[in-house]
Amino acid sequence: MQVVDEEVLHVPIIDISALVGKTGESPSLLDATRSRNFRFSNTETLRDRHTVATQIRQACQEFGFFYIIGHGVNEQLQARLEQLSQQFFAQDLETKLEMRMALGGRAWRGYFPVGNELTSGTPDLKEGIYFGAELEENHPLVQANTPMHGRNLFPSKIPQFKETVLEYIESMTKLGHTLMTGIALSLGLQESYFADRYTKDPLILFRIFNYPPHPLPSEDKYSWGVGEHTDYGVLTILKQDDIGGLQVKSQSGWIDAPPIEPI
Repeated sequence: MQVVDEEVLHVPIIDISALVGKTGESPSLLDATRSRNFRFSNTETLRDRHTVATQIRQACQEFGFFYIIGHGVNEQLQARLEQLSQQFFAQDLETKLEMRMALGGRAWRGYFPVGNELTSGTPDLKEGIYFGAELEENHPLVQANTPMHGRNLFPSKIPQFKETVLEYIESMTKLGHTLMTGIALSLGLQESYFADRYTKDPLILFRIFNYPPHPLPSEDKYSWGVGEHTDYGVLTILKQDDIGGLQVKSQSGWIDAPPIEPI
């Protein structure tokens, strides 16, 4: 893929703390050394929220992607999830297949090995686990055998894996609602527009992927962890590790999207 000069163009970084913080309060989930107990007035909060909305609109129109900081997601939770995920993928294949997706049924949950997902007909060089909202067997949607609704599969030999994943899903769901508020404002709509009409009870799909090392491509053959694609659904929130490799396609071409330090 031909990449645009990163000195010329880069994915925007947007501080969404004005969306996270409530009127009359400091951004409650931000580090205290950053917030400094600063209290917004109603006018300042409204102005800041619309500033963030303008930045989101510009980023979506030009890139379709943007980094977020000031989101308030617990850093210890993020670190714990990454450590437990690495522990899971380090297991032998037979152990990982004990929670294979075939056991998840129509709920579409569980583990898949390297090469079992395709992008444009080409196997991806990745393995992963699918999760979603944890629903009991007596839930009406589960009783109706609704696709992508049901119980998750979790590894039996990794303590705190289940609890960490479910806590992270809850945190990401809250963040998703926050971002949809900003997107609504960016379109000149009431901030509750999407929540009132579409996303009050969203369909949640959470995936953890691992990209094992693979040989460098030859001159006539390229190998990708995942090839060019567009995600389905309304909103994707993506967290990278510190290895990188992600690229996004803007109106101007492909751009490297390296991991950034948390702020």
